[in-house]
Amino acid sequence: MPAITIMPHAALCPDGAQFEAPEGAVLCKVLLEHGIRIEHACDMSCACTTCHVVVREGLSSLESATEQEDDMLDKAWGLTSQSRLSCQVKIARANLKIEIPKYTINHAREDH
Repeated sequence: MPAITIMPHAALCPDGAQFEAPEGAVLCKVLLEHGIRIEHACDMSCACTTCHVVVREGLSSLESATEQEDDMLDKAWGLTSQSRLSCQVKIARANLKIEIPKYTINHAREDH
């Protein structure tokens, strides 16, 4: 199983994290299963950008973003060329290193 490394995030994962995840699993769901309370205001339907992450390592192993995901990402705070919506990322064979941006487009955090 690939290793998923989460870089430290002051509110969601202060010490960072590392765990394994099965291939084909959705990154957002895996983060939540491991106690990282990433925002997902649209219930993972690719209709917002609150689950935006930056894939610092392993991006080339992932399926390309769809046009719908790219359109949504255009609205994300802190967009980079390595940005993805974690609700749309299916984990592949390669290890991933993930950064969760400091801010989202939401004014207030949803309580999921």
